[in-house]
Amino acid sequence: MVGVDLGLSHIATLSSGEKVGNPHFLKKDEGRLKKAQQDLSRKKLGSKNREQARTKVARIHARIADCRNDFLHKLTTGLIHENQVICAESLQVKNMLQHPTLAKAISDVGWSELTRQLEYKAKWYGRTFVQIDTFFPSSKTCSECGHVVDFLPLEVRSWTCPDCGAQHDHDLNAAKNILAEGLSVSACGETVRPAKALSAVGTTQ
Repeated sequence: MVGVDLGLSHIATLSSGEKVGNPHFLKKDEGRLKKAQQDLSRKKLGSKNREQARTKVARIHARIADCRNDFLHKLTTGLIHENQVICAESLQVKNMLQHPTLAKAISDVGWSELTRQLEYKAKWYGRTFVQIDTFFPSSKTCSECGHVVDFLPLEVRSWTCPDCGAQHDHDLNAAKNILAEGLSVSACGETVRPAKALSAVGTTQ
């Protein structure tokens, strides 16, 4: 069983303690892509040279996409083969792509494709894939005692629980909480947080 916290510095941090680095495929080819796009913009509309330049840009985009997909397939296949239960975040990627400074990095990392692959591969291999509620405070909850801090800036990469004194790596703590929450959700047979499911039951009684 594994919990998966998705991020930018590391594309995935696992509850087992393993961190998977972000290959930054777009960043590696960004200079070449920018030059090809500039060359394209200088070509005359409808000319043979413009079509050749357009093809060059398309090939660079395709190479970036192929490298990203190959990496994600290897990562997700490994997670599926090594675990019976995989729990991950449910991210609102479309909304996050509106971020003025992080949109390019978020688009490059491929979170949506990663979770899509996990979902269909889990069905293929008879695994359980659980995505927890978007608003579950996985990063702000102490995985040792359950205390939830009021505020935890994203740039704070490690913190100490004010209640029990446990020291946490930001991403690893989140991954542990995602696993625990995902197992609870799976046990309840719900696709939302158990607390919400129990609250809904209580209002109908």
